[in-house]
Order: sequence, then structure tokens, then C-alpha cells
Amino acid sequence: MPTVALFKQDGSKNGEVELNEAIFGIEPNNNVIHDAVLMQRASLRQGTHAVKNRSAVRGGGKKPWRQKGTGRARAGSTRSPIWVGGGTIFGPTPRSYAYKLPKKVSRLALKSVLAQKVLDDAFVVVDSFEFAQPKTKDFAASLKSLNVNSKVLVVLEDGDDNTARSARNLKNVTVLSAKGLNVLNVINSDKLVITKGALSQVEEGLA
Repeated sequence: MPTVALFKQDGSKNGEVELNEAIFGIEPNNNVIHDAVLMQRASLRQGTHAVKNRSAVRGGGKKPWRQKGTGRARAGSTRSPIWVGGGTIFGPTPRSYAYKLPKKVSRLALKSVLAQKVLDDAFVVVDSFEFAQPKTKDFAASLKSLNVNSKVLVVLEDGDDNTARSARNLKNVTVLSAKGLNVLNVINSDKLVITKGALSQVEEGLA
């Protein structure tokens, strides 16, 4: 069973914490991680692109010239797609790019990125963060004492509003609740800092 050091808010060690073998002790599956990242990035696309087809382009109600006798091609509208100023044919229309992976695949992907963080020694467990009121300066000092000075993902237990508000204005710091933990945010961080309470919630959700 993998174990990592348990830290206090001030950066001092407070023993060790055992991690769930079925989550943090597996061999990371890179193919599944790749699929999960593609799925999340696709879901982030707005899909608001649109063009005007011939029915949406203004004008073109009058036949430009008579059907026969001019020597020119037959034309019924100046807004045909083959005319300059006409509608666009087969152009993009608003759509959703979102899709879902099977639940087992999504869970395996999240387990894999968490296990990789443990292997990379980039998984920091803190006993708890306690702030009487939101204070960004105090949270920044806590990260410095934990020797976390890079792009960091902070995972908190649900309802820890003071800590979340203390961290949200810091550069290169992303704050998530245990329920909101996802593959893309884990991959985009150099270190993952998680409270002991949030760790229990994550293990309970992925067990």
C-alpha cells in the first residue's frame, strides 16, 4: 500500500498517510488518459460557429434575368451558392462537441493520473487548511512553507469556502472540490495539494 508524508498547514510533517492501493497503486494507463483529455477538451468547445446559407442571406428574391434568350446561364436568384455574395454551402452550424466516455473508463483515467502524481512525487497531502476568514496572503505563505512554488492544483473537501476564497486569486493556483476533481486539471498541474478530508472523499468516490 503506497504511503506519502502528511503535512500540517505550516509545512511541518505530521506523520504519514496510507493511500488506497486500488486507486494510487495501479499502473497508469496512458491510452485511457489520452481519451479522457480529448473528451474534456471537446466538451470545452463552444460550438457557436455558424454561416449563412442561401435561405439566410439577404436579397435574391427577384430573378436576375429572363429564363431564355440572353445567352447566359439560367439563374433564379443572386444568392445562389455559386454567386459572389450568395449563401455558403455545407458551412459549419452551431453544435455541441461534447460526448461521454463509459464510467469505468473515466474512473480508470482519473485513477491513472492520480497514481502518476504519486509516482512523480508530486502528490502533497495536508492535514487541513484553517483560515478564520479568506486571506490570500496566508494561503500563499502556506504553499511556500509546503515548498510548492509551481503550477498547483489544490483539492479541498466540500464546504471549505474560506480556503477556496483564499486561494482563488493566486496565479498558477487552481482550486477544486473533491467532487470536481478531473483528469485535465490534474494533468495541467505540476503538483497536487489535497487535504486529508478531500482525500477521503476522493477515495470514497473512486473505490
